[in-house]
Amino acid sequence: MGEQQPPKIEFPCPDYVIKCMGLATASYREAVLTVMERHAPGFDITKVSVRDSRNGTFQSVSVFITATGVEQLQAIHEDLKKLPETKMVL
Repeated sequence: MGEQQPPKIEFPCPDYVIKCMGLATASYREAVLTVMERHAPGFDITKVSVRDSRNGTFQSVSVFITATGVEQLQAIHEDLKKLPETKMVL
């Protein structure tokens, strides 16, 4: 039985979702959107989803972009992880 390969992404990939979770601060959503605008300019702001945790301590921000390549996705993940509030990036 061979190892299963992860699915390959074909670029450009429209509607690729980036989801990050972090501390629910007043500026977290804007900080995430600033990173996204830097790496994926022109993403659809109407598709941004923000959810607070049950206790309001954490917040998840989901952004749909058109992914153009592996380098772009790696840069987005690295910059999102650098935000002090960020706990996880998917």
